[in-house]
Amino acid sequence: MGKLDGKVCIVTGASRGIGKDIADLFAAEGGKVVCAARTLREGEHMYEGSLESTVAGIRERGGEATAVTADLSQYEQCVNLVEQTRATYGPVDVLVNNAALTYFIPIKDYPVNRWLRSFAVNFHAPFYLSQLALQDMLPRKSGAIVNISSGAAIGPGRGPYPADPLLKRGGTLYGAEKAALERFTQGLAAEVYDDGVSVTCFSPSQVVATPGTVHHHLVTGLDDPRGESPAYMAKAALLLATEPKEKVAGRVTYSQQILIEFGWIPGPGKGTPFERRGSGYSEV
Repeated sequence: MGKLDGKVCIVTGASRGIGKDIADLFAAEGGKVVCAARTLREGEHMYEGSLESTVAGIRERGGEATAVTADLSQYEQCVNLVEQTRATYGPVDVLVNNAALTYFIPIKDYPVNRWLRSFAVNFHAPFYLSQLALQDMLPRKSGAIVNISSGAAIGPGRGPYPADPLLKRGGTLYGAEKAALERFTQGLAAEVYDDGVSVTCFSPSQVVATPGTVHHHLVTGLDDPRGESPAYMAKAALLLATEPKEKVAGRVTYSQQILIEFGWIPGPGKGTPFERRGSGYSEV
């Protein structure tokens, strides 16, 4: 038996990277997975990967999945995603808010239209989709919402600041969005805890090698030994989606940290928070 047998799952950003690995694992564990992203077919995006490829791979391995294209910056398309999920498989049991969009631009140069679009995907969409999924979860007194954050949520702290070009790379907006997502996670977790729904959030312990992180020069390639395997992210998402809410609700954690804590992988881990402590909700 799988940990998600018969469960209806939505995974956003499932055309490539972390989202693809989460969708693959959820389907392997018996979930009926709706894979959502903007890229339906190969060649439609600058990065390799598509919903059709993700779904085809799952079906070839005997899993159950379907693709729904969605621009999550648009509320109406979030509504359509949930409605199509219900029409295809039934009420939503698990929601993974993984999709992300960012531009590394300093605040002084940030175009307002890109600012609004990034905030819509990275923060508004998790609100939209959580609210829609709760329409299914609350009446049945069960369900799990898993949000994907980032180590970027930890800011640079108080000054004075060194003359470090990395501080000028333009990650302020992305970090602020993820910090907001972590606070949203715990607030929503408290609101729905008595209604049987678990809400959690986690970040990678190390930079995960994906087409996006390679493009932004956060890793040198998909085989960069300094990077974290997307498999850890998929396992952590599965853990948080399936463990009882009494054990995980409201957790804002890191992939390797939570996997070691629950005995899913051996220690010691690498990266945050093993080599440095964070702040704020990442440490609660």
